[in-house]
Amino acid sequence: MPDPLPFEYTRELSQAAGAAKAWPFEEARRLVRRYEKSGYPGQVLFETGYGPSGLPHIGTFGEVARTSMVRHAFRALSEDKVPTRLLCFSDDMDGLRKVPTNVPNQEMMATHIGKPLSRVPDPFSDDYESFAHHNNARLRAFLDRFDFDYEFASATDYYTSGRFDETLLAMLRAYDEVIDIILPTLGPERRATYSPFLPVCSRTGKVLQVPVVERDASAGTIVYHDPETGEPVETPVTGGRVKCQWKADWALRWAALGVDYEMAGKDLIDSVNLSSKICRVLGARPPEGFNYELFLDDQGQKISKSKGNGLTIDEWLTYASPESLSLFMYQKPKTAKRLYFDVIPRQVDDYFQHLAAYADQSSDQRLANPVWHLHAGSPPAATMPIPFSMLLNLVSASNAEDKEILWGFIASYDPHLSAQTHPQLDQLVGYAIRYFEDFVRPGKKFRAPTVREREAMVDLSARLANLGAGANGEALQSEVYAVGKEHGFDNLREWFQALYQVLLGQDQGPRFGSFAALYGVEATRELIAKGLSGELAGEQR
Repeated sequence: MPDPLPFEYTRELSQAAGAAKAWPFEEARRLVRRYEKSGYPGQVLFETGYGPSGLPHIGTFGEVARTSMVRHAFRALSEDKVPTRLLCFSDDMDGLRKVPTNVPNQEMMATHIGKPLSRVPDPFSDDYESFAHHNNARLRAFLDRFDFDYEFASATDYYTSGRFDETLLAMLRAYDEVIDIILPTLGPERRATYSPFLPVCSRTGKVLQVPVVERDASAGTIVYHDPETGEPVETPVTGGRVKCQWKADWALRWAALGVDYEMAGKDLIDSVNLSSKICRVLGARPPEGFNYELFLDDQGQKISKSKGNGLTIDEWLTYASPESLSLFMYQKPKTAKRLYFDVIPRQVDDYFQHLAAYADQSSDQRLANPVWHLHAGSPPAATMPIPFSMLLNLVSASNAEDKEILWGFIASYDPHLSAQTHPQLDQLVGYAIRYFEDFVRPGKKFRAPTVREREAMVDLSARLANLGAGANGEALQSEVYAVGKEHGFDNLREWFQALYQVLLGQDQGPRFGSFAALYGVEATRELIAKGLSGELAGEQR
């Protein structure tokens, strides 16, 4: 039986799950329909793939995170009556096509071009059996860091252990049908050499892309010519002596393992269709799944591992929590999204807003709330009293470079808050300081106020003094509004933008009354004085 659900399964939840419109539930319902007539199998298998020619990247995280969300939704829909598994499959038997530019010992690596990644020595150290073993270990550590519930699988292990043998023999028997599926998609030169089987040369250890000149389905063998010697070589297709071309390999895996669900990027739609056809030829049903959109960099270009554009996992986690990244992956998976540093603050604040709303929501509202999916139906309590955007502006105004300075302002605002009582807030403080230093400070541009803006800011400072240090954010905000109206700012947006540009060096900013309450009334008045004197514009911090 599967592990118990991390949430209480009630009749109300069951009804809400059946009607839930969140995309993971829409996907999960496709799995339910897959078996509504035949009944569920012994298990439902979810799968993701990973190419260990490079280190795990943000796309790997996105695929595992999103697949996990569908898996949790399916468990709720099926009332957890059928076991589910998530298999993270490493294609570590692929041949090394080129030496990655970001690894050491380039010359050594170049001597192993063509060999399976699991037979290429690790360029980093002698700690791992191969380059693939090193990257596989990084993958597992990467997934464990996010507490994913998964099983790891190695293509090399599955091929050499015989787990794929039966399906490999089935593919040999269906060789002509597989060829007929693939050849129309290839150019003339490639058609002349294509075979679904890539022999692993016993002489060189390389994965060979060569034509198959003979085949014997009854014996389970193929014959090819050694590309260097020209000699004919007969080899079984079993026992790890061949590897399939990747579209055929995908179908092989689906058929051999009984994969029920696997998603893929939009750029692989044609490959999914071809692999699905091959899977049917092998006598199996292709998995359910959808094609997600790709991520874009700050220039709107598709993110590429080879280009190194966009954002990495480690870069995101330098400035924000894993939960904020999970939220980014949850939202609109079928829409192309910019994945760059400027999206981080919004994701952080949106996460805590969703978390704060969850406690008072009905069952159907909870299933539409992203945090239900991010936390497998059991979100933690919301304990974030200050938004990330506000912390960023506090860092900006205070010029804080360490946590202690920032915590001094926070403690003055609310003595009940401390790093000990609110460790998540303390973590957010650290994120805010790093994010400000690297991305906000370099772009700040202060300006001097106009005559009307100056008069309004002088008036605002006087009114803040009258309100005193104990004034709350609402009272302070009311005075900010009143000053703007009385000084002729028909469009109050212009008044607030003036405050942000003169005092914070940016075009947008926080709710100013709440900011003044957190920063402190006197500190805010001092900031206004610096803005009016030209000190801030002169510093251009």
